Amino acid sequence: MQPSPDYGTLGPTSDVASLAAPASGLLTPSPNVSGVSASRRQRQQSLCRLCVFAAIVGAAVALAFSSVRSSGAHLKNLASPHAAQTPSSVSSGMLSDGELDRQRPQKQAEILLERSVTRSGEDANEGQAESAAQIEARLDAWRGKLSWDAELGELTTAALNSSDRSVRTSAIEVQLAAYGLTKSESSVDTLVRQADSSDHAQKDWALWALGLLGNRGIETDRVVRVLTAHLKDSGKNSASNSDEETRRWAVEGLALVGTTSTIVPLLNAMHSDPSPVVRERAACSLAESGMLTHQQRLAAVPQLINYSDDPSLDAQTHSWAFQALTEITKQHLPNDSAAWRKAVARGQ
Repeated sequence: MQPSPDYGTLGPTSDVASLAAPASGLLTPSPNVSGVSASRRQRQQSLCRLCVFAAIVGAAVALAFSSVRSSGAHLKNLASPHAAQTPSSVSSGMLSDGELDRQRPQKQAEILLERSVTRSGEDANEGQAESAAQIEARLDAWRGKLSWDAELGELTTAALNSSDRSVRTSAIEVQLAAYGLTKSESSVDTLVRQADSSDHAQKDWALWALGLLGNRGIETDRVVRVLTAHLKDSGKNSASNSDEETRRWAVEGLALVGTTSTIVPLLNAMHSDPSPVVRERAACSLAESGMLTHQQRLAAVPQLINYSDDPSLDAQTHSWAFQALTEITKQHLPNDSAAWRKAVARGQ
């Protein structure tokens, strides 16, 4: 789900179709961006251990969509994150606002995303907020003028892995601008139709893009209904690999939306989806990935505790429930459901 230097060039000549997707297992951290602090890298490497993967979704979907239009490559070939090379720095720190304004839109987006990602220390929040505001102010001018390449893809990956939701939001906005998607009902209409496409790559990209728009308040309730319907309907044919991919991308879209209404379908997917990949992605989305707030994630804790010893679930899903509980609460308790129930009862 991510383009990185390891995947070669992007666009119509991309070699992503040669990649093989893993069936399951723990997921590795996303690529680092030049200048990211050691503490940020350490955080990226410890994120949930089952859910760092979500942050790299968006860039690959854009790549897949580009490949769809030219070669019909399928998203299922993009799911294996590899250790990426470090992209070259765009030297964002020393550039004045006046010099920034003289750069091409592509360079502006790269510089501001890197600034957002690499801010650390005491001025982190202030610096990230400033970069987010500068990105927002330029979005309309960027729309239709950005190209999705390795540099922008990896910077977006790093931004989506940020602990700061404003940085994640900036990544979403840049993706929408790079895709040329307007924040409108007509865009949702088009994507809803595309989500019913027989071309699975286009279908999966549409589910992701719907999540982007839903997060920005565009037809959000409708987007959640559409994504949830694809998650449910696809389960009827669970033996199909392409069907599993559709459900996974419906989960990713719901995670992107980040409203309270997405918690129940994500919990249901974690509990009942026949695919361990989809169950894992749902657990990740509840624990760390996506755009839910910390308070919203806490609402999932009681059900996650129930899942941790639900006899109808396998040992791996029990383990994911415990991992999600640890990520959400920051409590390091043993993998013991009774201990977690006692901790919650005490208000920890």
